[in-house]
Amino acid sequence: MLIVRYFISSLVLILASAPVWVYAERIKDMASIDGVRANQLVGYGLVVGLPGSGDQTMQTQFTIQSLRTTLAQLGVVIPETVNPQLNNVAAVLVHAELPAFAKAGQTIDVTVSSVGNANSLRGGSLLMTPLKGADGNVYALAQGNLVVGGFGVEGADGSSVTVNIPSSGRIPNGAIVEREVVSPFINNRDLTLNLNHSDFTTAVNLAESINGFFGDDTAIALDGSSVHVRGPLDPTQKVAFVSELENIEVEHGIAAARVIVNSRTGTVVIGSEVRVDEAAVAHGSLIVTVSEDYFVSQPGPFSPGDTAVVPSTSVYIEEEDNRMFLFQPGVSLDELVRAVNQVGASPSDLVAILEALQQVGALRAQLVVI
Repeated sequence: MLIVRYFISSLVLILASAPVWVYAERIKDMASIDGVRANQLVGYGLVVGLPGSGDQTMQTQFTIQSLRTTLAQLGVVIPETVNPQLNNVAAVLVHAELPAFAKAGQTIDVTVSSVGNANSLRGGSLLMTPLKGADGNVYALAQGNLVVGGFGVEGADGSSVTVNIPSSGRIPNGAIVEREVVSPFINNRDLTLNLNHSDFTTAVNLAESINGFFGDDTAIALDGSSVHVRGPLDPTQKVAFVSELENIEVEHGIAAARVIVNSRTGTVVIGSEVRVDEAAVAHGSLIVTVSEDYFVSQPGPFSPGDTAVVPSTSVYIEEEDNRMFLFQPGVSLDELVRAVNQVGASPSDLVAILEALQQVGALRAQLVVI
């Protein structure tokens, strides 16, 4: 007998927080200072010294053009009639992040990525590459040997194996800062703190905590994400002032009631403030049993028929009972999860229940599907 059962799996939830905990967090972890930010840099260059894994120059003519230009700047002129076929050179894009307050002479890490058809950058060296900001000015110069985490192997029959990404690598401390970015932090007396997550309650708590530490009228909340702070009269005390400011602890405001559903992974996250009004929910699941038996069909005596094996299939469908449960007004997160777990709902079933509760107006939360 062959028996196949189809049933709904148990529910797996990620809970944001069952009880409501109000905790304090340092200002430096929850907000940033307006104007104190990193800047993105990008540049185009060449990686040389590759062991035959560079660009196939017949398909990437821009690599040849870049090599001609680089050699011409070094005093080597290649005639236009000569078309070098090189596979140890690769055209790359170089990008980096210039930290706030970076000074000329300091070094930063750079990431190098192939823009042609190079198979691997392992073993290559980046030639001097200017890194420009969004304003078109050069802020750093990159050069050095690449560190590549991936590799690839290709056989004579065309088979290949690639581990990680060999067409991209990094150069630790591979760029030298040549130009500083002027920050408004130096010239402005006052500060503006921008919250990482906008919340009016948190903004008010932040201003009150600063005023309680430094005195009244030091800070004022401008909106749900910004707080204006009066700096010291003496500019030389500003750094020390910010050092004390960023270590003040502030209580977070309670997050809005949300239910987050990841439609790709089936993950469901329920916030601690989610409430459900009075509602009755019926949930049913089916158990389908398919059984298959075999019996032998014998022909009659002296008949021309043959003996045959004949399958006999039967299907039995059973619907589980006790799938109705009642939500009382103001049901909390813990009670909601407990009730849903009792009926053995899967994440997809839970999403259907929550959507139905929202349609009838019983779900006191925002349902977000990502």
